[in-house]
Amino acid sequence: METEKTIVNERVETTLKTSDFWYDLPEELIAQTPVEPRDESRLLILDRESGEMRHRVFRDILEELRPEDMLVVNSSKVIPARLLGVSRKTGSPEELLLLKQLPDGTWETLVRPGKRARVGAVFTFGDCLTAEVTEVKDDGNRIVAFSYDKDKYHHIYEVLNEVGNMPLPPYIHEKLADRDRYQTVYAKEEGSAAAPTAGLHFTPELLDAIRAKGVGYGEVTLHVGLGTFRPVKAERIEDHLMHAEHFSITPEVCDEINRRRAAGGRIVAVGTTTCRVLETVADDAGIVHPMTASTQIFIYPGYRFKAIDALITNFHLPESTLLMLVSALAGREHILRAYEEAVRLRYRFFSFGDAMLIRGRARRETVLTDARTDDRTDATAHGGDTETANANAGSADDTGTVADDDAVCRTAEEILREHHAAFEELAK
Repeated sequence: METEKTIVNERVETTLKTSDFWYDLPEELIAQTPVEPRDESRLLILDRESGEMRHRVFRDILEELRPEDMLVVNSSKVIPARLLGVSRKTGSPEELLLLKQLPDGTWETLVRPGKRARVGAVFTFGDCLTAEVTEVKDDGNRIVAFSYDKDKYHHIYEVLNEVGNMPLPPYIHEKLADRDRYQTVYAKEEGSAAAPTAGLHFTPELLDAIRAKGVGYGEVTLHVGLGTFRPVKAERIEDHLMHAEHFSITPEVCDEINRRRAAGGRIVAVGTTTCRVLETVADDAGIVHPMTASTQIFIYPGYRFKAIDALITNFHLPESTLLMLVSALAGREHILRAYEEAVRLRYRFFSFGDAMLIRGRARRETVLTDARTDDRTDATAHGGDTETANANAGSADDTGTVADDDAVCRTAEEILREHHAAFEELAK
């Protein structure tokens, strides 16, 4: 079977441990449904150098971008990767989570329960799709080959759209009313097992306004796979295994990024997936090169960024590789302080939650200008003043600490334990 080139970065030495990326989060702040309209979500702006924070709504991102900047997004499209079926032999329920399609057309999957998914086992999904297990990998993942009526369906994705379900994270318990709300408005190439969620905040109108301002716009593709679901279990960060994810970036996008950087513009990545692509394909001088491959790049504090200057991202799970990545960009103390402030002001967390802009200077040290800072620094995410910000802090008490209420919220440790358990159950 043909294999794809995989890019792996050199691990940097660090004394930080996984437990150093812990923070407390009330369960009620985990967003269960997306905000409507998309760009009404809140936006915490964090200066990666000073740690200064400001609060806006997401559509205000337009004011934070300059004409010479370049916005880069991940245009991967989520597939209905969660399949609920039965064993052909026993009729027992079986669940498959598709992770990625391999070059020979088979799929790497997580199967639950795994004990019935031996080589040769066959599962059916509705009356139009069957899957046969062809290999059991060392990590417990299964390779399956699908069969369907190729006269009726031209591609596997047509079948999946008929019988599959959107693979929402285990911490989202509400049913998704509209599948498109777990897709970005610019999603094109199918292949992801989870959404690149930082892009969920953009609307077509906001993107048009960004382009009209002169800001560059480019798309990369990274199909989000197992790395999104797998918790960090190693106490030493360097011991964590990052799974490879397929990506591509075209010569045209690379040329525009390189041109904008040379002219003093900032490269603004939308999401950690976009960031990982750009850092994977950048050389030591920060020049990005066209490539189609897989990446296992693992970014945590101590990593030297080569490609990006700013990052639009969501709020991430405690002790996750995504939290480590944003800590590498802005500093762990700045990030944890920003998360503490977001909890105090009742921001919404995780996939359907609010956004953060981590901003910094252009590579040529162009001075950032922000005429709005003086009169808007303490505004709330909805444009209010400092007094309103305190009022919007929900259950924050007079000391600025969110009041404990064991009756209505659980600890972040319990939430994370459930997330780990859900993954381990799939991986059995």
